[in-house]
Amino acid sequence: MAKKDKKTDSSEAESLLELLRVPSGEVDVLRDFDPRATPGYPGKGKKDADEELEALDPELSDLQERLYAASTVDDMKAPSVLLILQGLDTAGKGGVIRHAVGMVDPQGIQLASFKRPTEEELAHDFLWRIEKQLPKPGKLGIFDRSQYEDVLIQRVEQFAPPEEIERRYGAINDFEARVAESGTKIVKCFLNVSRGEQRGRLMTRLEDPEKLYKYNPGDVNTASKFDAYMEAYSIALTRCNTEIAPWYVIPSDRKWYRNWAVAKLLIETMREMELGWPAADFDIATEKARVSALPE
Repeated sequence: MAKKDKKTDSSEAESLLELLRVPSGEVDVLRDFDPRATPGYPGKGKKDADEELEALDPELSDLQERLYAASTVDDMKAPSVLLILQGLDTAGKGGVIRHAVGMVDPQGIQLASFKRPTEEELAHDFLWRIEKQLPKPGKLGIFDRSQYEDVLIQRVEQFAPPEEIERRYGAINDFEARVAESGTKIVKCFLNVSRGEQRGRLMTRLEDPEKLYKYNPGDVNTASKFDAYMEAYSIALTRCNTEIAPWYVIPSDRKWYRNWAVAKLLIETMREMELGWPAADFDIATEKARVSALPE
């Protein structure tokens, strides 16, 4: 865990699944986590960040292909992975998808982005639209925002009564337990960006014509409630941090570290799944003979 009162430089051998995992019990995002920390990073900083990220490519690609390969044999039993990306505006969800997840075969990716609910979605329970987007067997699913929007925005903006928000924490835990039981490994990442860094990134969008398309005036309204959103995240990380679906806090002021850390977390997660290659359901010797008999 990248806590402010702890040493954050660690050897490459240390697991990010341990270093970045939110501890059990009550947490306070502003007090407990340093958004500029770089725990577990093996390089020297930004200058070798591209090289360090590229070094993860072969293993991440191999593991994702093994995940996908399992579904070609028995798609009812094949596992899947769900990467949940949560964070304030400018925290870098899109950057993670481009740079970290972008290293794997797009055919094995299932991406869902959750915006403001539609009228149809509002007519159902808040988890209805989430369940529809769960990754299929063999897929690496990515949620750009997720079910947590309904205990974050709804809490801060008071769109739902307090008793309904309380109900949703339990509903989320039950939902994630069912998803995990079905064979989906859940990796929940809170991209932790500081108030000052968020302000700087919003200004950059206004000053750079190539980034203007990312700017939304409504983002300033959200940024002005920074403390309230950090409190809401603290509650969500406390209440929905289970053994089967723990939270990981990704320091995100340094974009290069954020991208590396999420890619490394995915690698460590899929390593633990012990993904093998599916065995052939045909006689290999016979098929070799048939192939050899084909004209050259």
